[in-house]
Amino acid sequence: MKKKKAPDNTICRNRRASHQFEILEKIECGLVLVGTEVKSLRDRNVSIDEAFARIERRELWLIGCHIAPYKHGHTLNHEPMRRRKLLIHKRELAKLTVRVEQKGLTLVPLGLHFNDRGVAKLTLGVVRGKKHADKRQDLKARDHQREVDREMRKYR
Repeated sequence: MKKKKAPDNTICRNRRASHQFEILEKIECGLVLVGTEVKSLRDRNVSIDEAFARIERRELWLIGCHIAPYKHGHTLNHEPMRRRKLLIHKRELAKLTVRVEQKGLTLVPLGLHFNDRGVAKLTLGVVRGKKHADKRQDLKARDHQREVDREMRKYR
């Protein structure tokens, strides 16, 4: 009997984030969206590559996220680049505020997905920018691991 594969509820991922930043912590939070934005998310018409999060007046905001207008939305469509409020518990926000005030840390979206109940969730990362040498070291480690895996396949 074949096992059913779990549905992939991933809407989009920020692939460049792991290359450009050192991810220190991950947090999942909700989004405040309008109806046409949700329909556009279901069509996977979204980009979080240039997005970031900011804490303003004890609220968490997503800035720079592009959700394309829904193709059947006519006059009631949303603005693609509008700021979106992120939903998070007060104590988590207090912890984040302390972390972000440290030198060099920022909040970057890592991925967007639908949970089991069909609610859109954003995975935020508390990140620190990588230096050029760090990126080079990661590339070396990845190449070395690839060579090791290639050699191990010969002995299976």
